[in-house]
Amino acid sequence: MRKFWLLFSQTATVLLAAYFVVATLQPQWLNRPSAGGLAVIEAPAAAGSPGAAPAGSFAAAAKAASAAVVSINTSKAAARNPNMNDPWFKFFFGDQGGQSAPQVGLGSGVIVSPNGYILTNNHVVEGADDIEVILNDTRKAKAKVIGTDPETDLAILKIELDKLPVIVLGSSDTLQVGDPVLAIGNPFGVGQTVTSGIVSALGRNQLGINTFENFIQTDAAINPGNSGGALVDTQGRLLGINTAIYSRSGGSMGIGFAIPVSTGKQVLESIVKDGQVTRGWIGVEPQDLSPEVAEAFGIKPDKVKAGGVILTGVLQNGPAAQAGILPGDVILEVAGKPVRTVTELLSAVAGLKPGVSAPLSVLRKDKKSEIAVVPGTRQRPKIQR
Repeated sequence: MRKFWLLFSQTATVLLAAYFVVATLQPQWLNRPSAGGLAVIEAPAAAGSPGAAPAGSFAAAAKAASAAVVSINTSKAAARNPNMNDPWFKFFFGDQGGQSAPQVGLGSGVIVSPNGYILTNNHVVEGADDIEVILNDTRKAKAKVIGTDPETDLAILKIELDKLPVIVLGSSDTLQVGDPVLAIGNPFGVGQTVTSGIVSALGRNQLGINTFENFIQTDAAINPGNSGGALVDTQGRLLGINTAIYSRSGGSMGIGFAIPVSTGKQVLESIVKDGQVTRGWIGVEPQDLSPEVAEAFGIKPDKVKAGGVILTGVLQNGPAAQAGILPGDVILEVAGKPVRTVTELLSAVAGLKPGVSAPLSVLRKDKKSEIAVVPGTRQRPKIQR
């Protein structure tokens, strides 16, 4: 018995000594904190490469697109008070009294070409005297305005830098309501931010934001400073340019609007090639075809079930008049594309190439016919100052 207790005591002593050594030198082996430390239990690395994103993560899409999204800082020189030449005004207010503070602005943009072309909103750079672009890798460059298109609220800038990251263009025409999307920009100037959501609606128009409206609506958070930033899919491909929000507080309320990349691409190519955007024009005064208007013009309801736009006026000697289109005609289709509202007619006609004949499906006195029209060139709107 005595030998047994001696053996037990020696074994216990050795184990306690080993425990003391391990607890002192390697406490993590026992899941215990070292002196003054914090014990944590780390999850095992995900399958695949080290640091791999978990299932459902948008990290790859954000990484692919973020490098090509830039911040845009603009400034406009202070306005000079016209009374500055008045000696009495200068006596009371001094030389600086007639000058307002310089105006500064903030927005975002997307690099769409290795040549340095940047797609952004017109309202981000409109009237700016100085435009600075800041890349996600902290590089900075002065930007030149290549062209603007106020009717879609788009502008093209150009910077001169080497090895520029370029975003991949996606297809906004294949988008569906419910598709997941990411919005990337510089809201409130806090730095590049990525938000996620879904496509809430397509083809939003009649919002009074632009002349030509075909917005993608999303609930991805968009705030001031996001204007001109990227709306991308889960592969990081550009789907639209974030433009506006619906808000009563000035912050995001889950209703944001983006210009489809198909429109952005058209504007980009036109401005780079021709210096401006050229659109079709036929010279008509359209009106939405409500049941009351149809009845007033004696149009049978069954003839316009799919919609249409009635013409209340046709410009004399304009393209439509020369083709034989008359007031009271109902336009059903433009170049095979159905039109249901004035906005859709305007966009469809604008998409026609000036000087190239295009077919219009017309309803006249309950009889459908196809009339070929050679559109003219739509005049650019005069800038309001």
